[in-house]
Amino acid sequence: MAQTPRKIFLGVAWPYSNGSLHIGQIVGAYLPADIFARYHRAAGNDVLMVSGSDGHGTPITVRAEQEGRSPAEVSARFHEEFLESWQRLGISWDLFTSTGTENHARVAQEIFLKLLEQGDIYQDKMLLPYCLVEERFLLDRYVEGTCPICGYESARGDQCDNCGNVLDPIDLKDRRCKFDGSEPELRESEHFFHRLSAYEGPLKEWVRDKTYWRKPVLNWSLGWLEGGLKDRAITRDMQWGVPVPVQGWESKRIYVWFEAVIGYLSAAIEWAQGSGEPQRWREFWQDPECRHYYFIGKDNIPFHTLIWPSYLMGYSKATGENYSLPYDVPANQFQTIRGSKGSTSRGSAIFVPDLLSRYDPDALRYYLSATMPETSDSDFTWADFLRRNNDELVATWGNLVNRVLTFAYRNFDREVPQPGELRGEEAISQTGREIDLCHFRAGLEAAMSAAREANRYVEENAPWRLIKEDRARCATVLYTGICAIAGLNVAFSPYLPFSSQKQHGQLGNEGPVQAIGWRFSPPSPGQPLAEPEPLFKKLDPKIVDEEEARMGR
Repeated sequence: MAQTPRKIFLGVAWPYSNGSLHIGQIVGAYLPADIFARYHRAAGNDVLMVSGSDGHGTPITVRAEQEGRSPAEVSARFHEEFLESWQRLGISWDLFTSTGTENHARVAQEIFLKLLEQGDIYQDKMLLPYCLVEERFLLDRYVEGTCPICGYESARGDQCDNCGNVLDPIDLKDRRCKFDGSEPELRESEHFFHRLSAYEGPLKEWVRDKTYWRKPVLNWSLGWLEGGLKDRAITRDMQWGVPVPVQGWESKRIYVWFEAVIGYLSAAIEWAQGSGEPQRWREFWQDPECRHYYFIGKDNIPFHTLIWPSYLMGYSKATGENYSLPYDVPANQFQTIRGSKGSTSRGSAIFVPDLLSRYDPDALRYYLSATMPETSDSDFTWADFLRRNNDELVATWGNLVNRVLTFAYRNFDREVPQPGELRGEEAISQTGREIDLCHFRAGLEAAMSAAREANRYVEENAPWRLIKEDRARCATVLYTGICAIAGLNVAFSPYLPFSSQKQHGQLGNEGPVQAIGWRFSPPSPGQPLAEPEPLFKKLDPKIVDEEEARMGR
């Protein structure tokens, strides 16, 4: 009996459109989300995966001032680059939009006003750094200094890159203006605040049963709750961003960390409008059976496990409608480069457009999946990239496909030989179970382990000898190998979409590989085979030194 399709909403971190995407961002949020979405679509589930460029963050205004351009120009430039990178990497969005749309501004302002109306948002004064040289209040990222928690001397006014803690500019020690190095003075400014403290009790109750969350995610969330939730300012003294929908507040804007998370809802509404069914977003936001997953990096955990849920709780109460809270927030830890976190703002990263100019996307997807920092930081090294590509992707999976199909193509009239023992179902089942639990490394290893087993089977039965001694037995061995390849191709497809599609065609199939579904579908005996070609490229060991030189190290 077929299972009823599940509804799954995937909200993926909104990247600041202030620079090229880097591998830390890809492995932190976008690749795991894509693997998850591809698996669930193949399994027949109803998936909506959305995100967009965050064009209102202070990183954009910082870069705009450095370049002498407008924030809109900077954001638009990198948004277009993002779209190209997603396509080349195979990130399969249902919608990738931006915070610059009228729809997003409307939804953000509506939620702001509803929360204001019921008292969740209120006015108060706060101390902010004011630069006497620049003659203006400084936004969070316009202030740098020493982190009061870990002592890192280059912490920003919004967050410390070293320890990952969220900060306010006045928390920093030895504060200095990013532009001129002067010490800003503290001045009062009136702003709107969100009454996060009022949701401490409901959030504690809600988090209580989330024992299935990853330990770092749960521990970080509980740590915030135990420390006591503080109300947060949600407006800023600036002209770039979503206007505050209150008369007399024209000189201020809604703070990016309030309105950006609302993008998950506004993007779903935009997607529904674009699909011709403008109310369909409700299926993903107001159906209690729909599960919400948020794929983010660890520096965004509290915004998705506490702050965003508090907005949704308040908005549900204000409207009398139910808005789904997160089911899981499988945040990854950092992928470092020689021990340091990559940063677009600081230029200390390996950037995606540059990598894609030299390497195949599936080679990058494979390496990042195999080393994904699911529960602890992992370090990217070129030597390990080379090893995994050559020893695992090429020599194990690629070698199995190439030698089995090439031998069958040449010796059995370019057709699938007659059947023997069937293999391949176990890899599909085990990989699917691991992906469903957001265990992406384990899912990939399950598939690769089955590929190693299939290689051993072919090696032990040696069809190159059997072809001379027992042609019928040779056909059985090759058919068994081809069945294993067909099953493994399904298991690998969420991780390696480009080569899986190519392999799908080599087996004589038409249409997209995902049309098979998440099941074992062995090829029919006599099915024509396409002429095999290698799926992957072996890399020259000299790339390690070349890439290290490019990084200037």
